[in-house]
Amino acid sequence: MSDNDLWSKIKHHKIRFGGNRKLKIYGTLSCKSGKKMKRENRVFFSSEKEAVVNVYRPCGHCMKVEYKKWKNGFI
Repeated sequence: MSDNDLWSKIKHHKIRFGGNRKLKIYGTLSCKSGKKMKRENRVFFSSEKEAVVNVYRPCGHCMKVEYKKWKNGFI
């Protein structure tokens, strides 16, 4: 996917979450930790449900409530 396609999908809310393919973590697109990840490890999701179905866990930085639920086994 080209950068222009990516930005268009983000702008039109077709992509709402980003993830790290290697670490299997997802979070918001504005997360400082997520912005530092290597480009080749990036993956994008249209919903939180899509990330969870693909066995990704919430980011402990930008999604603290969801992360605590995941850590305690509620997700």
